[in-house]
Amino acid sequence: MELIPRATEKTYGQQAQRTYVFQVPEGTSKQAAAKMVEEQFKVTVTSVRVLTRKGKKTRFSRGKHAYPGTTYRQDKKFAYVTVKDGDKIKVAEFEEIEAPVEEPKKDAKKSAKTAEKTEKPAKKAEKKGDK
Repeated sequence: MELIPRATEKTYGQQAQRTYVFQVPEGTSKQAAAKMVEEQFKVTVTSVRVLTRKGKKTRFSRGKHAYPGTTYRQDKKFAYVTVKDGDKIKVAEFEEIEAPVEEPKKDAKKSAKTAEKTEKPAKKAEKKGDK
């Protein structure tokens, strides 16, 4: 049996209350879900809530001229597991992304051209002043 942790904004908000959400196989009981979490993550489970989310209705085609049919997606079962105070489960790891420090080459060329443009009027002003 496989536990799939849910990584959503709602589940991250619940981690502050030590509640983690896992997708579990359809026939899993609360006791079996608690045992799987304890074995896989080495934590102590205090409570488990289980819900089954019904699959959405979807349409499909039977060909160009045939009447389209409907079917349902697979049902999903989720376990909301609360762990003992002090225990944590690492659901997802994020690496810090650093912004690149290098300037693009185009900007360097543009800055050189703008410097030349500012020098030209200054040289003209000097020539006028010399006359």
